[in-house]
Amino acid sequence: MSTLGLGIIVIVYMFLIAWFGYLGYRKSKNAADFLLGGRKTNPIVMALSYGATFISASAIVGFGGFSATFGMGIQWLCVLNMFMGVIVAFIFFGRKTRQLGARYNAKTFSQFIGKHYRSRTVRVFIAAIIFIGMPLYAAVVMKGGAVFIEQIFGVNYDMALLVFTLVVATYVITGGIKGVMYTDAMQALIMFACMAFMLFWFYNMMGLGFSEANQQLTDMAPLVPERFKALGHQGWTAMPVTGSPQWYTLVTSLILGVGIGCLAQPQLVVRFMTVESTKQLNRGVVIGCIFILFVVGSIYHIGPMSNIFFYNTEGMVAADMTPDMDKIIPLFIDKAMPGWFGAVFMLCILSASMSTLSAQFHTMGAAFGADMFPKLGWTRKNRNSSFGVRLGVLASIIISYCICYTLSASIIARGTALFMGVCAATFLPAYFCSLYWSKATKQGALASLWTGALASLFAMTFLHKAEAAPIGLCKALFGTDVLIDVYPFYAIDPILFALPLSVIAIIAVSMATQRKRKRVSNAR
Repeated sequence: MSTLGLGIIVIVYMFLIAWFGYLGYRKSKNAADFLLGGRKTNPIVMALSYGATFISASAIVGFGGFSATFGMGIQWLCVLNMFMGVIVAFIFFGRKTRQLGARYNAKTFSQFIGKHYRSRTVRVFIAAIIFIGMPLYAAVVMKGGAVFIEQIFGVNYDMALLVFTLVVATYVITGGIKGVMYTDAMQALIMFACMAFMLFWFYNMMGLGFSEANQQLTDMAPLVPERFKALGHQGWTAMPVTGSPQWYTLVTSLILGVGIGCLAQPQLVVRFMTVESTKQLNRGVVIGCIFILFVVGSIYHIGPMSNIFFYNTEGMVAADMTPDMDKIIPLFIDKAMPGWFGAVFMLCILSASMSTLSAQFHTMGAAFGADMFPKLGWTRKNRNSSFGVRLGVLASIIISYCICYTLSASIIARGTALFMGVCAATFLPAYFCSLYWSKATKQGALASLWTGALASLFAMTFLHKAEAAPIGLCKALFGTDVLIDVYPFYAIDPILFALPLSVIAIIAVSMATQRKRKRVSNAR
């Protein structure tokens, strides 16, 4: 594509983002508007925003590259994303979250949980975890967008990352949740269209039918690199060997970590509170299912299929084309798709990254300015200022930007699963009990939050080799990468340790607290 054509596409895209950010700015009169948009968001916009926030560059670049390397087993994550991330989330979590959120007049996830348990400590603790932990996830998404721009257009990584960050920062800081959700909806449509074209073009270009292509990929199993066979790789249309290192990574880290962790993502939960009624929330279920199933399913399908293209044109499989699996999908787009599509797909990646990043920055800003320091920026005339939230957004952007320069190669998929797993272990039990178990107490919620957070941190630092080895603290203290160097213990994801402990903590402490209250009441 010519420089002029590329420039026109980018200018139109940026104009639309600026316009939606301006609309959000005009409609955000106070902190309540900035945080929840007055609880009157159109259900279609909400559903598209939810889906676009769910699917980031992590899904397209990171998980797409992972599927190209290790195969279609990751399609189980697509199924779980649709079932847990939309059906269960909207029907079993979203309805009650919207109802209780309106009753509590809660404007953030932290505020929702804190008000339910009548504890400012709970609220601040959750906000602190969000503000401290989410920048890692945001940095992973930022890297995904910057890597794609670098790979496709040969732009310097530092410049790509800087410009990309500044664009997102502008419309999040000015437009609030309305600006974020309007742009999310537009970006969701771009993602859907790009995935549809990729599927059509691939099969048309290769001259293959669906069954024929699947059989050809199955027959390529002997071409799996030896280094991956040793990990349990059996081919791109087969699951890894049960119990192998790759099986534990796929099943416990990616499928369970992301599939369950999506239920406790603060930036997703808050969208349930932006609509006016349960009826409107119900309308979003079908839209959300179709969007996530098609967009995620498409990239998880194209990823493995890229091996057919690379082998037919370059004589090698995708993993041998580049040592960094985060660069496989950008490389495939560059070599397999028409030239003009690289520019359009850049908008898809930017859309995926921006939609998720904007939600993350908005959530981190809300945690800082609305939950941790709610009176920041207050004046005598305006006690509902959004200054603190906007300052929090700016701080979170700077922190995430700096973290980008510490990330290693092939980190996108793993970093996403890691953060979602931590959210599940830390937030999910207290969140679930706030909706469905009236006997859960403030003390039980605090015990669960602390247990989930500390157990996740301990497992990542001393037990799970994928994180413990790079961190190096266990090696420095005990002379070994992990405390228990016995397979498969060091390959099991932290979520399988931390989440059960967090569940036990909230049940045990809540029941103990209730018995103590009864004894005190009876003594009186």
